[in-house]
Amino acid sequence: MADVLIRPGLFIPEGELSWRFSRSSGPGGQGVNTTDSRVELSWDLAASEVLSPTLRERAVDRLGGRLVAGVLTITASEHRSQLRNREAAEARLASVVAAAIAPPPRQRRATKPTRGAVERRIADKKRRAQVKRGRGKDFD
Repeated sequence: MADVLIRPGLFIPEGELSWRFSRSSGPGGQGVNTTDSRVELSWDLAASEVLSPTLRERAVDRLGGRLVAGVLTITASEHRSQLRNREAAEARLASVVAAAIAPPPRQRRATKPTRGAVERRIADKKRRAQVKRGRGKDFD
């Protein structure tokens, strides 16, 4: 196909990708038994020079459970045609890698509730307790 665009300015060259095709168990009618429409797209993340050492370390750390010997494999078999499965695998690879190299979210800073919020909460609790106290024992 072509290079896989991860984000503007960052792409995986076609030479670093390896493809495997096999018969799919998904949709395809009679042709499902004869065509190799299932696609496996593999990329050696650990050996790739595309990512900087920092991004590579972050990606290996986040994708550790999906990597086998440093290789990330994406499988696609939801479409009937091999071409559409190839496109789906490329899109999935791009989204997985983009999520893996994204910067970590900002650290949350603990805050205290405002005085008004505390007062409203206490007032609501007192109101609820008054409602419950009003129920009960007066059964004349």
